[in-house]
Amino acid sequence: MKKIICYGDSNTFGYNPIDGSRFDENACWTSLLQKSLGEEYEVINEGMCNRTGFVDNPEGFLYSAQRHFPKMLSKTDNIDLLILWIGTNDLQFQYDISIGAVEKGLKNLIESALNKTKNIIIISPIILNEKILEGNFSFQFDETSIIKSRKIGRIFRQTANSNSCSYFDINKITNPSDYDGLHYDENSHKLIADSLVEFIRKNFK
Repeated sequence: MKKIICYGDSNTFGYNPIDGSRFDENACWTSLLQKSLGEEYEVINEGMCNRTGFVDNPEGFLYSAQRHFPKMLSKTDNIDLLILWIGTNDLQFQYDISIGAVEKGLKNLIESALNKTKNIIIISPIILNEKILEGNFSFQFDETSIIKSRKIGRIFRQTANSNSCSYFDINKITNPSDYDGLHYDENSHKLIADSLVEFIRKNFK
């Protein structure tokens, strides 16, 4: 059985933008990925709401990928594929993160992962929807967050390519929901799962 680790934030966790609940196994993209790939694979969801990738999160260890991710990897054996989708929460205005810090932070996570597996998919950062400015997360994200979200995709692609990782551009597949401008609805989760299944079957044997 091949093991796939899906590591990320609330969009990996399965946050439902309509009511704040968690999508179940019939809706979350990680569960749909498991169903489509079948019994030859074990898909493990390592998502956490509000997790940052490159800055220290005041909520603690589990919410700070730069600290939690290496520890999680050290306790996980036989990883056949890692799907890494992190970095959106770093764009919260409270962190005032620079593009350079994003690049350095992503590179550090990739270097940690390469000690465990050579098969890594980096999912692009989300291009934030303008609706975020009037939704439930307007207290965390502002216009600067949106502008940065449009810029850092290039950094993610370059960093993935220079470290022999595959790059999956989520923004070519679907967009965040108009409910909050940040999270994906049920239909988008299905599109994500279907596209990843095709990508995995094409690029990883």
